[in-house]
Amino acid sequence: MKVIICGAGQVGYGIAERLAAEGNDVTVVDKSPGLIQAIRDTLDVRGFVGHGSDPEVLAAADAEQADMIIAVTLYDEVNMVACQVAHSLFNVPTKVARIRAQNYLLPHWQDLFSHEHMPIDVVISPEVEVGEMVLRRIALPGAIEVVQFADDNVSMIAIECDENCPIIDTPLQQLTELFPDLSAVVTGIWRAGSLFVPRSSDSILAGDLAYVVAAKEQVHRTLSIFGHEEPEASRIVIIGGGNIGFYVASNIEKRQPNARIKIIENSRERAVTIADKLNKTVVLHGGGLDRSVLLEAGIDEADLTVSLTNDDQINILSSVMAKKLGCKSNMTLLNNTSYYDFTRAMGIDSHINPRSVTISKVLQYIRRGRIRSVHSVQNGAAEIIEAEALQTSPLVGTPLRDLDLPDGIRIGAVYRKGEVIQPHGGTVLKSNDRVVIFAVGELVKQVETMFRVSLEFF
Repeated sequence: MKVIICGAGQVGYGIAERLAAEGNDVTVVDKSPGLIQAIRDTLDVRGFVGHGSDPEVLAAADAEQADMIIAVTLYDEVNMVACQVAHSLFNVPTKVARIRAQNYLLPHWQDLFSHEHMPIDVVISPEVEVGEMVLRRIALPGAIEVVQFADDNVSMIAIECDENCPIIDTPLQQLTELFPDLSAVVTGIWRAGSLFVPRSSDSILAGDLAYVVAAKEQVHRTLSIFGHEEPEASRIVIIGGGNIGFYVASNIEKRQPNARIKIIENSRERAVTIADKLNKTVVLHGGGLDRSVLLEAGIDEADLTVSLTNDDQINILSSVMAKKLGCKSNMTLLNNTSYYDFTRAMGIDSHINPRSVTISKVLQYIRRGRIRSVHSVQNGAAEIIEAEALQTSPLVGTPLRDLDLPDGIRIGAVYRKGEVIQPHGGTVLKSNDRVVIFAVGELVKQVETMFRVSLEFF
């Protein structure tokens, strides 16, 4: 696939890195010569200096032959115009734009990005995507990561297994015997820096991070079986009142009406703006590293601190300070992947990777076949994919035990006509089933092939 990426910042670089590693023909456009030189030096991609909305620049990037343009510059308007130019002048089939300003996304303006007006096929809103990830984590405090599939009927939860986990050293096949009515499958395990799909004879060890696919109504029970019965936070302090912080606070007001929320925002103007828009949330003007402000926010009695500023270092330090001052738990937004290995040592309970969230959204439209949703884990070490099985798929009509799937692929759930089915050896997939699959990175292409429409279908 030939892809043009407009924007060589953290998100653009991450997308280019991922797509180039998979053998796609990638071209990156950015107005910064330094960023373009850096991406040329480190990745197998072409780079052009210029505005992504400039027809001459897109022409030099061979937009006429492109299958997709992904506009993720810092400016919504440049992203929108880049897609318009790509459509009007170069007939690029698929156009993806990152739109951060929420006013463009209000329901009564939903026709703005239609084919007749501004033809953008996929709108990515990082604030909404990351905000929803934070809200899911707050609702399920025992999970390190939460992603939903099959119209929110299936969840993938990443669960940390410590020494107190009741099922440590228990073979997975015994878990099935112990909990026969539990609709949950351990699809992947991250252990000592590597990710693998476990066999039924494998056991979970202390220190593992287990990736479990479960029916939505079974998620709380699954967490309990793994030893996580933490109560949902009711006293929450949010550090950073930007787009994500405001989105999280406003939605907690709707979803948890009894929660007590406080936001600490460094900009007085922004603090006044969001205070006017929020109903129950207390907004404090001050810095997230100011001890007196943290104490004024009641950090010593808080259940959870969520640090959502644009500065990783402030997020880390404010989370650490909150814990030291008595807050029970913390969650931190981190853009820099080099910090991830040290989060536990620094006293951070969980972190959100905004770049990963955005890249996962883009991959959904890069993946071929009947792919409905994609989530990347551990910087691309594996993907959880939701795909629709067609009559021509090699998976349809044969019991799973006879399919001879590679060791690095595991089916976690089947969604059929509103029902979640826990897969087992005798399960036979039917046409139009939606299948949630965990696959290690090198086998993702094979999963795509399984769900691709064959020519005989037509």
